[in-house]
Amino acid sequence: MTGVRGLAHINLHAPAALIERVREFYIDIVGLRDGPRPAFRSKGYWLYAGDTDVLHLSVYSGDEGPHTTGWIDHIAFSCSDLAGTCHRLDHAGIPYRLDTVASLNQMQLFVRDPADIVVELNFPIDLYKG
Repeated sequence: MTGVRGLAHINLHAPAALIERVREFYIDIVGLRDGPRPAFRSKGYWLYAGDTDVLHLSVYSGDEGPHTTGWIDHIAFSCSDLAGTCHRLDHAGIPYRLDTVASLNQMQLFVRDPADIVVELNFPIDLYKG
């Protein structure tokens, strides 16, 4: 038994130009924030939700073999402020899809990030002002 308590973080590894676009998306659209990152040999960013680093972005140097998104279907975040998120997406011209999961009291927003990874943002229905 490993004593796993939960997911620590997700790491996206891509060329520098794509990492910059991905970083802007997760800060400007999703609402994560830049935070402290240890002084690794690689370049990159750690993005935080509150006090927790949830998304690590590392720059692909070209010295390693090529990377792909593999079998990842999507990543998901628990969120608030659906109206503000929709406004930011609309303003940026980024398409998205909304689904309601009444049994979970949840509104789900699906969008693709600049690396073409599907991102699911989950909002409590009772906060939805549709």
